[in-house]
Amino acid sequence: MKPRILQYVRVVPHLEQALAQRYDVKLLPEEANPHAWLQAHGHEFVGLVTSAKFGVPNKVLEQLPALKVISSFGVGFETFDLDYARLRGLQIGYTPDVLNECVADTAFGLLIDVARQFSAADRFVRAGRWTRETYPMTTKVSRKRLGIVGLGRIGRVIARRASGFDMEIRYHNRTPLTDVPFVYEPQLLDLARWCDFLMVISAGGPATRHLISAEVMQALGPQGYLINVSRGSVVDEAALVQALEQGVIAGAALDVYADEPNVPPALMPLDNVVLLPHMASATHETRKAMADCVLTNLEGFFRTGQVPVAVPL
Repeated sequence: MKPRILQYVRVVPHLEQALAQRYDVKLLPEEANPHAWLQAHGHEFVGLVTSAKFGVPNKVLEQLPALKVISSFGVGFETFDLDYARLRGLQIGYTPDVLNECVADTAFGLLIDVARQFSAADRFVRAGRWTRETYPMTTKVSRKRLGIVGLGRIGRVIARRASGFDMEIRYHNRTPLTDVPFVYEPQLLDLARWCDFLMVISAGGPATRHLISAEVMQALGPQGYLINVSRGSVVDEAALVQALEQGVIAGAALDVYADEPNVPPALMPLDNVVLLPHMASATHETRKAMADCVLTNLEGFFRTGQVPVAVPL
C-alpha cells in the first residue's frame, strides 16, 4: 500500500502530480471543514506536505497521531514549532541550497534597480516624460560598501555576486564565521553606519522580528539603501514607510512583506522603493529543484527512516 500523505496547502502543479503518482494523497484545502474532516481521518496519515510560507500549526499536528514526517517546499522553517516537532519525534524535510542562486540573483538585481532606478526610469519612459524632461542622476553600484545581515548559504552567494562589482563586504551574524574573508560587525548599527547598501537575508521568526528598526534606518542614513529578501517580519514596515517618505534613507527594494500579499498602501506611490511579489526563487529551474527535494525527502524517509535534508531539531 502507498503511504498516506496529507497535503496541507497547494503546491506547484508538477509536484502535486508527482505526489499523487507515488502516494495516497489527500488535499486538505478541498475540504469545506478541514478540522472536522481531520477529526475523522487524521489518524490515517504518516506524512504531510506543506510549504515554508504556511508551515503547519500544532492544532493540525495534534489531529495527526500517526504522523512521522513533514516535507516542506521552501527553505525557511520559522512557521513550524520546532520544540513541538522534537517532542513528537517528527522529522521535517526542507529545500535549502537549490534556491540559493536565484534568490541571490534577485537580491543583487534589486540592489542594482534601487540604486540605478531602472524600474522608476521605465515608468518615466512609459509615461512619455522623456520627450520633455531629463531623468535625474542615479547612484553607482560598483566599488561601494555592502553590509549583509545574515551571511548564511544565500548570503554567501550574494557576496560572490558583489565581488564581481568590486564591492567591499562586511556582515552581521549572531556569531562570527571562521571561513570567510569578510569583516564581522558584531553590532548591526555599526554595520548600517558603515555600508552604502544593507542587504537583509537573515532567518525570520520572533528572534528577528523588526530587527531592521527605525534606529537601524537612521544609522543607514540618507545615502543608504535597504534590500530585503529574507522575511517581511524582519523589517519594521511602518518605520520603513516613514524613512522613505522623509528621506531618512535613499531607497529600499523589497521582495517580502509582513502580511503577504498585502503590501502597505503607503509604499505604492513612492518612486524610491522597488516592490516585487515574493518571487526571488520563482524560476522554472529552481521551483523544479525544490519540488524534487520535497520528493527526495519523502522517499528517503520511507526507504531508510531518515529525511535526507532535514531541519535541525
